[in-house]
Amino acid sequence: MVSMDENEDVISNVSIDFDPTVVCVGMGMGTGTESASALKKLLSGTEKPMVLDADALNCIAADNDLLALIPENSVLTPHPGELARLVGEWENDYEKIEKAKTFAKEHKVILLCKGANTLTFFHEHLYINTTGNPGMATAGSGDVLAGMITGLMSQGYDPLVSTVFGVYLHGSAGNIASSSLGFEAMLASDILDNIGNAFLELFKQEPTPQQTEEQE
Repeated sequence: MVSMDENEDVISNVSIDFDPTVVCVGMGMGTGTESASALKKLLSGTEKPMVLDADALNCIAADNDLLALIPENSVLTPHPGELARLVGEWENDYEKIEKAKTFAKEHKVILLCKGANTLTFFHEHLYINTTGNPGMATAGSGDVLAGMITGLMSQGYDPLVSTVFGVYLHGSAGNIASSSLGFEAMLASDILDNIGNAFLELFKQEPTPQQTEEQE
């Protein structure tokens, strides 16, 4: 379900007249005063885990007071630039991992760091995703990922399971799309179109040695 705003240029007010299972916010909302205030109001009135992406992360990075309002076990999905604004710059990947781990543990959130091998941090645990390809570095790909994680959470999956599973499916859908389109021509919508195929891929079984011999 989508909650609309009377302002067409920025998010100025988030009013939800029902009890949502999960809320996803951030994409295209802007970082102005009105949007930041609307986000603060939303965070203050929401107890269930949320999915925070894009400008929601930038608003939080600009106002540390918002960090204390994020519901426990919420999912934050920054790309490298957004991550640096949240945790500070790093000199190497080792420092990046330590900063991300500390942030996730301190604020009791699930931190999903997007990249060539997306990393998910939760408490003391680190999950490294192996699916995906360079063609997925395209506008809107992260929005699709945030939507997939939100969709899984809305179906009752645990926030951590939704995140790790969502990242895997997202990459798998991208791999399936690239197999026919190539890396250069991929769009975010192509990832979206192959989510169903990514689910089907989960149930494929490797042929047994006997089946392989029979085929030969």
